[in-house]
Amino acid sequence: MADDAENVSDYSDYYEANNSSPCSTTALMDFGKVFLPTFYSLVFVLGVIGNGLVVCVLVKHRHKTNLTDMCLFNLAVSDLVFVFTLPFYSHYSVVGEWPFGDFLCRFASGSHTTGFLSSIFFMVVMTLDRYMVIMHAHKVAQYRTFRAGIALTAFVWTMSLCFSLPGLFFTKVTNESTGVACSYKPENDAWRLYDILMKNVLGLGIPLLVMIVCYSRIIPILLNMRSTKKHRVVKLIISIVIAFFMFWAPYNISILLEFLKLSTDCNSHQSLKLSIIVTETIAYSHCCLNPIIYAFVGQKFMRRVLQMLKKCGSGFLPSTRENSSHRKSSVRSRSSDATTNFIM
Repeated sequence: MADDAENVSDYSDYYEANNSSPCSTTALMDFGKVFLPTFYSLVFVLGVIGNGLVVCVLVKHRHKTNLTDMCLFNLAVSDLVFVFTLPFYSHYSVVGEWPFGDFLCRFASGSHTTGFLSSIFFMVVMTLDRYMVIMHAHKVAQYRTFRAGIALTAFVWTMSLCFSLPGLFFTKVTNESTGVACSYKPENDAWRLYDILMKNVLGLGIPLLVMIVCYSRIIPILLNMRSTKKHRVVKLIISIVIAFFMFWAPYNISILLEFLKLSTDCNSHQSLKLSIIVTETIAYSHCCLNPIIYAFVGQKFMRRVLQMLKKCGSGFLPSTRENSSHRKSSVRSRSSDATTNFIM
């Protein structure tokens, strides 16, 4: 979270060259200069394309917006805010210095953490919304209004910004022996502990717990439904939980072990630093999956995408003659689709 600035922007933390130590960091530095910008660039391109398409489609169909679409829109915006900071850190990892000044150092750190946090929080909101719709459909229908969506959106963004403030305050440009660095420099170790715990609790523990509890209650309901989509939806739910855990857990475990400093052995230390580099980039690539697992798997959303691309002059797209037949089939399965759409 706020400590993301330390792990992303202060690359000296990865390498920690110590002239009095026989532990060489040259190989680790060379690996980081190639691996980080390559992976960050790939995440940036895929993230912008996928999330940008989600934003464009939802803006085009804003007159049909519901609470689910609002969450999808804000999830995509969160991921875009997050990925737009990656080019700064890609350049930083290559040249080894921060050339963009103190303001952009703080701004990039704050935007990076805010985008990351809000993305996690909107995933939690979508999970809770699905749970309430499936388990308490009649009770919550009157509360799922446009005004409620705006209030919820404002609350999530405000909360994300508040949790990002420590990183914004403590990240600054410093002059190091290796050059100008954009470094996360908290006042004491208590702030580092706070950031590590916050990252593991808010970034992994609570979201994963919410997903497991809510979806474990939802899945039996779906399996009892008379719908041909139920098995597909259950597989999607399981994929969401597994993907979230597999992408984020290794990184959170690595930074926790690094903070605890359980071993002072040179090889163990280098292995842990390498683990942080690799698992961090894998975790960040989760933002590229969000459009796929939360938007593009839905038939309604995919129809909107195809319609928009077709209007933009994509002549290779097939004509949509099946619209009439789809309407007939959708009438027959409207009751079940109304439920599964909240999952899809």
